[in-house]
Amino acid sequence: MIKQDLTSDCSNCAALCCVVFAFDKSESFAVDKAAGEVCANLDGSNRCRIFAERETLGFRGCMTYDCHGAGQRVTQEVFGGRSWRNDPGLTSRMGAALSVMRRVHEQLLMLRTAEKFPLDPAERETARMLVDSLSPGTGWTEQSLKTFAIDAASRKVATFLRSLRHHVTNAS
Repeated sequence: MIKQDLTSDCSNCAALCCVVFAFDKSESFAVDKAAGEVCANLDGSNRCRIFAERETLGFRGCMTYDCHGAGQRVTQEVFGGRSWRNDPGLTSRMGAALSVMRRVHEQLLMLRTAEKFPLDPAERETARMLVDSLSPGTGWTEQSLKTFAIDAASRKVATFLRSLRHHVTNAS
């Protein structure tokens, strides 16, 4: 049912997670970084200079983060391969798009997991409608992501997932 690839492919992304997100110095990050600020560990080819040493150097948060394919989808589909590197004005726009797309992909990932249950026809139809609402046939655009009611969509997915509890309780 879900055709969208929900696997991260950093080679097709503009290193959005290394730019658009803020992080605070903590057990997960060795330094403070403001949203929109390029991580000091990012090289000019969108590669992490400390990739092999992230944990040792205090960047466990980078190791646990997964955009589930939202980064490359924003870079390639929404912005046509353009990058904040060539056009710094895109940084906040790409960040806004990523924030929504990441949540869309998280919802799709949960629905993909729900598809593994023996859903009855009504549940399967509800799942299909939810997937369709998160996967517009014409694809996502910057404008459609900006106006998409992601909070409402997330609530609908959560309500649907709660309705599937009987599949879990009956299995045990």
